[in-house]
Amino acid sequence: MKHRKLFAAAATTAALALLLTGCGAGGSSGSADPTNIHPTGDIKPREISWLLSRPADGGVITAMKQIADEYAKDHPGFSLNLISTPDRPSYIQKYETLAAANQLPELFDTDATPFAQKLAKQGKMMDATALLKDLGVYDDYRPAALNYQRFDDGSLYMVPFEFQLEFFWYNKALFQQAGVQIPTSLDDIPAMCTKLRAAGITPIALDGQDQWPLERYMSYYPFRTAGPDYIQSLKKGDAKLSDSTGTAAVNWLSTLGTAGCFQDGFSSTGYSDAQASFTSGKAAVYNIGTWELGSLATDKLDPAIRDNIDYFTLPVTKGSVTDANEYVSPSGIGMAVNSKTYDPLVRDFLSFALKRYPAVYAATGALSPTTNVATTIPANATPLYQRAVDQANTVGDKTAMPWDTQLDPTSNTRLQQELTLLLQGETKPDEFISTMDGVIGENGPKAFK
Repeated sequence: MKHRKLFAAAATTAALALLLTGCGAGGSSGSADPTNIHPTGDIKPREISWLLSRPADGGVITAMKQIADEYAKDHPGFSLNLISTPDRPSYIQKYETLAAANQLPELFDTDATPFAQKLAKQGKMMDATALLKDLGVYDDYRPAALNYQRFDDGSLYMVPFEFQLEFFWYNKALFQQAGVQIPTSLDDIPAMCTKLRAAGITPIALDGQDQWPLERYMSYYPFRTAGPDYIQSLKKGDAKLSDSTGTAAVNWLSTLGTAGCFQDGFSSTGYSDAQASFTSGKAAVYNIGTWELGSLATDKLDPAIRDNIDYFTLPVTKGSVTDANEYVSPSGIGMAVNSKTYDPLVRDFLSFALKRYPAVYAATGALSPTTNVATTIPANATPLYQRAVDQANTVGDKTAMPWDTQLDPTSNTRLQQELTLLLQGETKPDEFISTMDGVIGENGPKAFK
């Protein structure tokens, strides 16, 4: 095992060395000025690179390959090198290593993290608001899609390529069997779980192995009771879980555990198994986004349960400060533009790509981050598909930001570990609060210096 670890470390080092050699080599004539949105000079075709954290066969990469090929027909010598690392932790290691060496390629993926904000403040990323306005496409974007990419101060340095809505999908037949109704408040969910358990039904299918689905539940109660600003204050040490908002959230989570809301062994259940638990009719609820419309709202779904599937959005709370039409509406990881390599070619390609992309992407049945195209509904879709697509037009301005994109890495990892223990009853709410206040208090403020 020790030799395998050494080999893996060596392989990682070698891979990063290759990336350092291959990235950032072209377009070095850029001014490294994030305000120089319209660089002058000739458009000289070459290979440009995009460091991505997206599935190689996913909709974004498929669309961009097509668009790059179209652009290359009129610009011989141009090519788009897509360096994809879907595994997010591995991607972050590559991305931060390249950034530290000042060797990021022309385009690169990033969430609105403290690390990315430091790069922006150092002038290493193009101002996306100015860039999109210069290209004449800014007003085409959904406000919610852009807002998801913004830093806490409202500045925008990433361009969205997706738009998703996260729903609670549920099985109407199982609800009827257990005698439960759609929860109108987050406080109704524990009782819903108790009734479903009593009827021999798994209440909620959860991918606990990947952690981020579990962390969504941590964000829900504070978003309803205090709004999106709470996580911004918490991560910087200006708020604590021991305050009234945090305490209410942790106590609610504890009741989810006590009520057995998630399947037995949820912490070791992966994405596919969690989804299969719902689509096979074993679990009554599944919290996932519209990126799974092809699995949940088409004839791919088992005919035995297809007509029983419906969804509801994030319930509110008593005195909720956010509206019912405001919930998790992510636009995915964003694309940043390297100011060092932003030259006439990069600008010209982005102008072509960002205008062409919405139509190509929407034709795949996905929700575009813009409002100027209509999503193509697949021929095998159920009525829920169209309903979910239409719902994108009614979503509110505030979004429940996933905490895994907001907290510093150390606090985020520890939070995920402690959440599992809390829901399994292995730690008490006051112990959870004390531990996390200590971890976030020590690491959060340092991440934003």
